[in-house]
Amino acid sequence: MSMWEAPWLEVAIILPAIGALWVSRFRNPLRAFQWGLAFTTATLAATLLAWIGFLVEPSAADGGLSVQPRLFGRQLFGLDELSAPLVALIALLHFLTALATGRTKMRRFSLAWSLVSESVQLALLSCAVPWLLIGLLVACVIPPYAELRNRGRSARVYALHMGLYVGLLVLGWACFDLEAEHKSQQVWAAIPLLAAILIRCGTVPMHCWMTDWLEHASFGNALLFVTPLSGVYAAVRLVLPIAPDWVLQSIGLFSLVTAVYAAGMAVVQQDTRRFFAYLFLSHASLILVGLELHTSISLTGALSLWIAVSLSLAGFGLTLRALEARFGRLSLAKYHGLYDHSPALAVCFLLTGLASAGFPGTLGFVATELLVEGAIEASPVIGIGVILTAAINGIAVVRAYFALFTGARHASTVSLGMGARERIAVLTLAALILGGGLVPQPWVASRYRAATTLLQERARRIAPPSMTTRQPSSPHERLTPGR
Repeated sequence: MSMWEAPWLEVAIILPAIGALWVSRFRNPLRAFQWGLAFTTATLAATLLAWIGFLVEPSAADGGLSVQPRLFGRQLFGLDELSAPLVALIALLHFLTALATGRTKMRRFSLAWSLVSESVQLALLSCAVPWLLIGLLVACVIPPYAELRNRGRSARVYALHMGLYVGLLVLGWACFDLEAEHKSQQVWAAIPLLAAILIRCGTVPMHCWMTDWLEHASFGNALLFVTPLSGVYAAVRLVLPIAPDWVLQSIGLFSLVTAVYAAGMAVVQQDTRRFFAYLFLSHASLILVGLELHTSISLTGALSLWIAVSLSLAGFGLTLRALEARFGRLSLAKYHGLYDHSPALAVCFLLTGLASAGFPGTLGFVATELLVEGAIEASPVIGIGVILTAAINGIAVVRAYFALFTGARHASTVSLGMGARERIAVLTLAALILGGGLVPQPWVASRYRAATTLLQERARRIAPPSMTTRQPSSPHERLTPGR
């Protein structure tokens, strides 16, 4: 028996749930933080072992010592080419967010709810059973509601949108089950599923819950709720394999409009939280644009951009969070001149922000390049829209950098530099962003295999023989980095 046969994935899902119960016993925030950090560290280690086990010995990862067949009669949770790196990514983001939490933020950042969210998200990203997946998608929206209520903030906007999202999601999949033998009538399932995905992803005009959530929640929990891109995962697992072309085209059209609109709104925002919300919406919408095209190149680009955006905007958000911890809510309507006090934060802000916009040499560059190539191949108009969005996002990041770190001199008698734990968190993300940009082939090849599997699944379930899923003439040639 090898170590890869151990049920690392199950351990990774259960550990944070146990940690949430354990941490909630402590009234001392420092003790709760120490235990919470220990549980997130152990969870990260378990997810990394599960991922390595999937790469080294895939057959052992699905069987071995797994307790699922004995408990449920079959394997409900498992890793595949799509989910294996995402599970490790989510555990890493939870670990780094907890690590970067300062003493002044420990009372406001609920580690118990964060651990609950981590357990649900890990289960969600390792599940491909439709009704269980829908149940986990519903469970994902509960901790943020509790966060808003615990902070005494209005949860009306969030509850209305998420209630509608849950209702449409359940209705859509119920219709699909009923009409499974009549594929011509899948339109009745596709419409509510389409609406649910658009709401969850914050697509215009149903985006106000995203800005409201980021404004009123603690920045750490807000970041951890949005960065897994659960709406995109629902689209990949539930909609992409079964939806008619017109549904995907509708998602793509709404998403492209949202991407351009949100990028433009990010340029004119005066509040850093709202600026981040629109920047995130713009990038998340670009991923949906790539899914809509459902070609191997565009889908590879979208899946690559998913990882790049999660890493870069998580680093960007942690940098903004560190600034808030020192200076409070910052306005972008005036210059603050913070570079002299926090040069490391300034560098991380610019690096992670530009990486999200696809700056050369970073993880986002190759992903954006693939997405642009796939979009232009499908339609020059879509390609121009993607390029325009990336350019406006870059302008928004540079504008925010100038407002926060240049201009007027900020006077302070105390040190405002980064702490050791913050430095480790942000530099880890920066290293992954730069390392992925310099050696992109392994993770791009992984995303290509995931994209190919998804397209084959779609072809098997819906595509008629005449449907063309434009394949590259030579995968190695088309996926060569730097093209």
